[in-house]
Amino acid sequence: MSFDIKSRTVVRPSSSDLWFLAYLPLAISDGIATPLIPLLALQHFGATAFAVTIIIAASAMSQVPFTILWGNLSDRVAHRKFFLVGSFVATGLSLIGIALAHNLLTYFWLNVVEGLASAASAPIGTMLLLETRHKRWWPQDIGFFGLISGLGTTVGLGVGFVWLFVIGAASPAIRVMTGLLFLSGALALLSAVVAWAWIEEPVGRLDRRSVSDLLNLHRGVIERIRHVRARVVGLIDLTRATAERLPSGEYLFLAALGVMSVGFDLFYGPFPVFLWQGARFSDAGIFIVYLGSAGASTALFYHSGRSVDLHSPKSVFLESLGGRILLLLLFLWGPIYVLLGFGTPALLAWITLLNAMLGVTWAFISTASTLFLIRLVGRSARGRALGLYNAVAGAGSLLGTLLGGWLYATYGVHVAYSIAAGVVAVGAVLLLPIPYHIFQLPHPKTRRHPGVHGTRATSPRPGR
Repeated sequence: MSFDIKSRTVVRPSSSDLWFLAYLPLAISDGIATPLIPLLALQHFGATAFAVTIIIAASAMSQVPFTILWGNLSDRVAHRKFFLVGSFVATGLSLIGIALAHNLLTYFWLNVVEGLASAASAPIGTMLLLETRHKRWWPQDIGFFGLISGLGTTVGLGVGFVWLFVIGAASPAIRVMTGLLFLSGALALLSAVVAWAWIEEPVGRLDRRSVSDLLNLHRGVIERIRHVRARVVGLIDLTRATAERLPSGEYLFLAALGVMSVGFDLFYGPFPVFLWQGARFSDAGIFIVYLGSAGASTALFYHSGRSVDLHSPKSVFLESLGGRILLLLLFLWGPIYVLLGFGTPALLAWITLLNAMLGVTWAFISTASTLFLIRLVGRSARGRALGLYNAVAGAGSLLGTLLGGWLYATYGVHVAYSIAAGVVAVGAVLLLPIPYHIFQLPHPKTRRHPGVHGTRATSPRPGR
């Protein structure tokens, strides 16, 4: 029987692909909760800057082992759908519980529980996608998941701004923020309803090792969302990896990545504290600042793929890092703060512009860094390399979040953000010794490969 590769044929008959949209309310929920969780800790419980970063880091840290655990369990149990629906329900209930917390310790542990609950949605949702779609369309569908994530998070930030600035402008701030967090939990529960109604259990099953090449092809369009659920993570267990040695350049790349991840979150760990205590923005203003970065990243993510296609991943990566270092330094106190005034609309516009530009650099960094690594290693080592990529980036982010909060609380914003820029610069320098010629395209006109970013086919050694 002939098979038309251009048709969007699924592995088995399916009534619709509407279950993809189960992630849309969840992404909106994430957009609301991203700035709201630290703001509530600051204003409702009087948490210190370091305490806020501990809450953020602990929630993310709880996902590291459980992402692998939930993925492995779903491989052994016949029903992936139940894991995903259960994850959405537990996430929604946890967010509602966080809104009802009466002390900081309870608030902390409920954030940890919410991290555990949400850890299942990335690996299991991805496997459902792969098992119900033909392999030919995996990259496009993963990209579509990323688009849903970016748009949903941006909409969530917009909803948060309207809720705080318009709907609840005349009400007590804590009550308004608590109601907004209730809405975030309700949206996660809505995702569970959509998933229950529209997800069909796949007949065929895939081994996660067989799809490890897709790991992290879409890193996510929004930086510093709390759980990055739409990223393709947790597909493989590093203990299952082959024993093949990775190229020495790959280890140097991973070292640079770890250093840069620390630097990024030295900045973003205490960022909501800086906006509220340092810049003296209102809650609605803080949502605007986050919205600037989210909108810029979402708009430019696919354009960044084309840019990496036309140029070298290394050059795009380094140029984006250079721009990011300069932007981090512009957040430091200076004459512009005196000129514009703390808490003023003018300063809000300036900080939002800077954060939007950071979102632009993140769109290029997230794409170029993945393709940088893919072209360093051979096909057989790619799964292990990308698994290490996630592990190193995650560990660096957690360390950076905690260290950033401590530096901010102990020495102030000048020291914390200066060190953040310096650490990112060190990471960029570590990339320089990796030979540039590895990333040169073999011919000026090469057929495009139908991948998620439209990258050109490379030489047979790195392959795709």
